[in-house]
Amino acid sequence: MSIGQMTKHRQLGLTDGQALEMYTYMLKARMFDERCFLLQRSGKIAFHVSGIGQETAQVAAAFALSRGEDYFLPYYRDYGFVLSVGMTLKELMLSVFAKAEDPNSGGRQMPGHFSHKKLNIVTGSSPVTTQVPHAVGFALAAKMKRKNFVAFTTFGDGSSNQGDFHEGCNFAGVHKLPVIFMCENNQYAISIPLHKQVGGSIAERAHGYGFPGVKVDGRDPLEVYRVVKEARERALRGEGPTLIEAVMYRISPHSTSDNDLLYRTPEEVEENRAKDGLPRFKQYLIDCGLWSETQDAELAAAIKRELVEATNYADDAPFPKPEDTLKHVYAEQREG
Repeated sequence: MSIGQMTKHRQLGLTDGQALEMYTYMLKARMFDERCFLLQRSGKIAFHVSGIGQETAQVAAAFALSRGEDYFLPYYRDYGFVLSVGMTLKELMLSVFAKAEDPNSGGRQMPGHFSHKKLNIVTGSSPVTTQVPHAVGFALAAKMKRKNFVAFTTFGDGSSNQGDFHEGCNFAGVHKLPVIFMCENNQYAISIPLHKQVGGSIAERAHGYGFPGVKVDGRDPLEVYRVVKEARERALRGEGPTLIEAVMYRISPHSTSDNDLLYRTPEEVEENRAKDGLPRFKQYLIDCGLWSETQDAELAAAIKRELVEATNYADDAPFPKPEDTLKHVYAEQREG
């Protein structure tokens, strides 16, 4: 690795501390994901949707955005993203255990339906891709109210074929709205491989709607950071949306109810595991002289302790009360 490559994060405006913080969130998301598989298999939780292999792009995107200003509409695999913008492992565990304290939905929705008002994470609805037109709506509000923020939304390659995606892109393009669409192309729409569901390039679809589309290696966090940062700057200048296609691979099954070896081979999974962005970024930090295997082991141990504490807390927390079933479903009636 050349000297230039070893300082790429600095060239992009990231400090050494920020680069290390990015890696911390990537590892935290990975370990949370792995812990949830174990919890489901042991009968502690009912269901888990995985994002293993997608953490690099998620965390990098979060660091390129403005926390506290921008609005985020993530999709159900985005553990790395929501952790990076301020959610905690305890909050995520409360969600997977479906407990009353869950800040996402009070234990009402399946895991991955992220929502956190204080962090500008907008509630997602269950049908896939509906977060895309919702993000466009937030971007329209920003333009109408002359607010200096962007809306950022993510979705999978399968979602890029839904009507919500195309309608959202068309409206955003017509009105030059400050919204960033990021497709986390993990090669599979549940069990359907990319070549059977997408004709052509997802990124190039943007040109038909009048704004740029960028294809980027989703396993390279520094490239994702650069592209998302540029997209945000474009949006704030009034130049409209950007569609980013971050190409990656879902290493894990779609969810705990999925047998991924029914539609792909172990050899394919292992080939892509060797290209995993998480260990690649760890090696980059080591080559930069910022990290070591000893520090990595210490970090993993600290995250494990945090996970155990979060798991125990969520396991012991109370479930929602039956009488609260309709709470937040209907607006409260006001007199006068």
